[in-house]
Amino acid sequence: MTIVITKPDKNKVRRKRHARVRNRISGTAERPRLNVFRSNTHIYAQLIDDVAGVTLASASSNEKSIAGTKVEQAAAVGKLVAERAVEKGHKVVVFDRGGYLYHGRVKALAEAARENGLEF
Repeated sequence: MTIVITKPDKNKVRRKRHARVRNRISGTAERPRLNVFRSNTHIYAQLIDDVAGVTLASASSNEKSIAGTKVEQAAAVGKLVAERAVEKGHKVVVFDRGGYLYHGRVKALAEAARENGLEF
């Protein structure tokens, strides 16, 4: 008898983890959710009001002004989304790491957002 051990799909596991966390956190107009999505080449951040279902501010690494390594791009996206959020009057947010580990690009984005005026 042969036993085949299959490796779990990383993205499927991440989506399951993200859904589990999303049951507990939600963004409001007073305290929107800072959502992070990471692809192989880019990173995206959005401030979301889940009650109204609208995006209040966003930034991504595929904007013309952002260049550098992936971690540098993530930090630039964090800075940009924080500036846009503060400009619109949102200082306090809920951080949603999207099921990713708080490490590398996600950590760089979060720390840059904190340094530029967001509180979480």
